[in-house]
Amino acid sequence: MDLVGFGYAAFVTFGSIVGYKRRGSIPSLIAGLFVGLLAAYGAYRVSNDKRDVKVSLFAAFFLATIMGVRFKRSKKIIPAGLVAGLSLMMILRLVLLLL
Repeated sequence: MDLVGFGYAAFVTFGSIVGYKRRGSIPSLIAGLFVGLLAAYGAYRVSNDKRDVKVSLFAAFFLATIMGVRFKRSKKIIPAGLVAGLSLMMILRLVLLLL
């Protein structure tokens, strides 16, 4: 079972809910929930086959890109820098699974 992948998905999903409660942005909530569910589906696929990382890799790359741009613009570590950093670590982990 891909516990790290499921933990990442839970973090993204929970973060989108917390962000919605603080800022009230419905588009961010929907996008965060969608990416969190996508990451959970990717973790499920990795749990069944360690080399099936496409969905997880897409979710992590998408978040790393979006939140990396937000971090560069805002210079705020929470939440943009944290999510971008965790997404980059997730990408590295998934690439290492392929080796």
